[in-house]
Amino acid sequence: MTLDEIAMGAKARILDVSGDDTLAVRLMEMGLIEGEEIELLGAAPFGDPLEFSVRGYRLSLRKNEARRVTVEPPCEP
Repeated sequence: MTLDEIAMGAKARILDVSGDDTLAVRLMEMGLIEGEEIELLGAAPFGDPLEFSVRGYRLSLRKNEARRVTVEPPCEP
């Protein structure tokens, strides 16, 4: 599944950022790296952009950017 498909308030673990272009590099520079936990906090009125919490800060991404991030639900302790 990709980051744009998780439910509101749901947490997920990042598996991969697809691509090797400047956008993929920028997403990784913003903290979207393998193993990090990310949570969907909200969405704009028309659903784009999406707001996430990752590594202690808030990050807004457009849906087409969020589609580049492959995630899985985190393992329960």
